[in-house]
Amino acid sequence: MVGESPRREFYVATPEEIRSGQTSDIYFFRTLDVLKKAGKHRTKVLMETTVQTLPDAWPWAVFSGVEEAVNLLRGKAIDLWALPEGTLFAAKTPRGIPVPVLTVEGPYAEFCIFETPVLGFLCESSGIATKAARVRAAAGDRRVISFGIRRMHPALAPLIERCVYIGGLDAVTTPLGAAMLGKEPVGTMPHALTIVMGGPREAFRALQKHLEKKVPRIALADTYYDEKTEAIIAAEEIKDLAGVRLDTPSSRRGNFAQIVREVRWELDLRGYKDAQIYVSGGLDETSIPVLAEAGADGFGVGTSLSNAPTVDFAMDIVEREGKPAAKRGKFGGRKVPLRCTKCGTFEIGATKCPACGGKMAPALVKYLSRGQPAEKLPGPDAIREYVLEQLKGRKA
Repeated sequence: MVGESPRREFYVATPEEIRSGQTSDIYFFRTLDVLKKAGKHRTKVLMETTVQTLPDAWPWAVFSGVEEAVNLLRGKAIDLWALPEGTLFAAKTPRGIPVPVLTVEGPYAEFCIFETPVLGFLCESSGIATKAARVRAAAGDRRVISFGIRRMHPALAPLIERCVYIGGLDAVTTPLGAAMLGKEPVGTMPHALTIVMGGPREAFRALQKHLEKKVPRIALADTYYDEKTEAIIAAEEIKDLAGVRLDTPSSRRGNFAQIVREVRWELDLRGYKDAQIYVSGGLDETSIPVLAEAGADGFGVGTSLSNAPTVDFAMDIVEREGKPAAKRGKFGGRKVPLRCTKCGTFEIGATKCPACGGKMAPALVKYLSRGQPAEKLPGPDAIREYVLEQLKGRKA
């Protein structure tokens, strides 16, 4: 009988526990033990990571999690190729062949127990980054801030904020996440400030007087009264008003776009044409366009990002000792995906793009050679710019 382990203060795995395989499925350890006893653990295999379908019928996804996967497998006697982090890809080529997004080759014993965490890195990160990119595409050039940290375990905050940033969002809210990205966290006030101060007028007056000068004054205008009423109070009390945020609960929304229009009118009427209107609360790529059309200048998007559906990647052996070997339902043998330099279409073994006739180029980059770094990993700003460039002309 397994003894009871010591209680943890927070239920998170340490880097050391991940590296030692303690977050891996036990059957990999048992498989490795059997292979060692059978003298087959050094058998050379090629494993490809693919996905059969994307969540919610997404036409494309953003590949993410590469850096963590490379960091975990560094030092192992394996070669690793992957799409560059931030690459937009479809699940399958026009011919219906799943696109390999990450490939590992080497003795199976070198990486057997790490399949679980590698998939975890890729599946969750790609889901969040994709949702962020879809929100970015829906919002156009309007500012989008991540509000989703409170919906997930705090240990995931750095992961979530990195993923939403590289996916195209403009800002994050936690000191840790922002520092990791080399940015400043953003945020002004919660409803609690209005309640503790005794009302919106008192809260806005205190905000004007006591908030650090460098922080833009954005008033949360929906705690007790109509959004238009509180926005007018904010205009009266905050001479440096940078904007208002509308976080109207769903039970009070009615025609939310019309509320935005009314607030815009009242602010303009009082000389606050430059004060921006931010909208938050239950937003995603489907609800943003109508609010943007109504005049919203920015969005705070939370749960739909942090709770994004995962991309259901699988890792499968497709070669054994250099010969094709794959389970039923999978395509055996090494696939070298090519990507059109013009439209981004993927295909296997094509000389010209099947979609536009453009030039095809190798899609995978070799990041590890015998476990040693073979290519520099880009930083979050470079990945974000790469994603934004690919998003041009795309719809969510």
